[in-house]
Amino acid sequence: MRLLRSIFIALPLAAAGAVATLDAQQWPTFRGPGAAGVADGQQLPAEWDIKTGKNIRWKTEIPGLSHSSPIVWGKQIFVTTAIPDVPVSIVLGDAGTGRAKEAGSYSWRLYAVDATNGRIQWQQEVKSGAPRTQRHDKASQANATPATDGRSLVAIFGSGDIATFTLDGKLTWKADLGVLDPGMFSDQTSQWGHASSPILFENLAIVQVDRHRESYLTAFDLDSGKRVWTVNRNERPVWATPTLLRTNGRDELIVVGGYHVRGYDPRTGQELWRFADDAQVKTPTPFVSDGLIVFAGGYRGRPIYALKTGGRGDLSVPAEATSQGHLAWRTEPGGPYTSTPVAYKGVLYGVRDEGVLFAYDMKTGQRVWRERSNATHAASLLASDDRIYVPTEEGEILVLKAGRTFELLARNDMGETCMATPAISDRTLFVRTRNHLYAIGTSADKPKTVAAAPRAAQPK
Repeated sequence: MRLLRSIFIALPLAAAGAVATLDAQQWPTFRGPGAAGVADGQQLPAEWDIKTGKNIRWKTEIPGLSHSSPIVWGKQIFVTTAIPDVPVSIVLGDAGTGRAKEAGSYSWRLYAVDATNGRIQWQQEVKSGAPRTQRHDKASQANATPATDGRSLVAIFGSGDIATFTLDGKLTWKADLGVLDPGMFSDQTSQWGHASSPILFENLAIVQVDRHRESYLTAFDLDSGKRVWTVNRNERPVWATPTLLRTNGRDELIVVGGYHVRGYDPRTGQELWRFADDAQVKTPTPFVSDGLIVFAGGYRGRPIYALKTGGRGDLSVPAEATSQGHLAWRTEPGGPYTSTPVAYKGVLYGVRDEGVLFAYDMKTGQRVWRERSNATHAASLLASDDRIYVPTEEGEILVLKAGRTFELLARNDMGETCMATPAISDRTLFVRTRNHLYAIGTSADKPKTVAAAPRAAQPK
């Protein structure tokens, strides 16, 4: 089993510096191997139609409200959800107040879905009851994406629980992470919902908990659930997921914080390097491409940064520096607030929440183009076979032609709000909307609808 996990961990580490070609079925974590969001050789369609069934292989109802992404291992898809006992709603864009009013209870669950036909294989309830914290009125009580290494399946819920299952649905262990209450740093009564997803490394499940008080980074033994190491963090609340990197024979865990971006030894939690980046409300996940660590986020429209790999110690530079030391480049202000960009064939693509699409050169950080999407955005971008896939909150998937000239190929209406980042596996795009999971691919069979059970109160 240790060998299996060593092979698994090589996937994200190898993908860190190159475009991933996924002939296998695996999309095991948020944004896939290395959090890169890239999968070539998939032959995904640019256009589909949920009304006529064009290029829709199947759709399955998933009850509850959850913004977590699907993950894929072999022929199984895994998703989390939080099923309310009274109807709940979300807002889009900036229409809300930032505070949802939670009146009822939830059932936090993990689902396994057959990737070939959309049928639900099993579901397991992790916890039920009243939520321990409130949420942002455009968030959910199940924002974190699960992770798997092909043997263990790890999920985090807004209830404060981390749970590990076998792939056939047997609970291995469960632990309490405490009150997961990140929110606006300047208002410690605000509770917006936890979103950082677990990361698996060798025999460890690593979890980032940056919240109002007593932030920490911790690693659990995957077999026993015992804590192997814990690092206390003097950090502001953030919602980003850590990323693994191997550089110069050294394994690193890249962790975004409200004061610093840091590199840790994933085996021990020892800090290897830090880079000062003081900002509130960081959400985009860091990733590595072309030998550079790319990170962004903060309220709002801040620059995107690219650090050279291999650093040690304090890598911080003066606030006005655009290129110095390990800082390869920093873009002009205007980077993403919520979604994670994608780097593909020398170009970095991204979108701001309010609908500004952009592309930057990966070598220089210079802007290539900027256009309007006429939509709002929360989910992250993906790249496959010279196309960029851009979800919108309103429920469209925009498809762009990759390149140094902006070209919109299609706008595909999913018919429901889309807050979750899709997954790519086995020549299929798996899209999670408000109430459904879709499999999208060319040469589609007649579409099928497979209802989730049991029925429960659905979000408006």
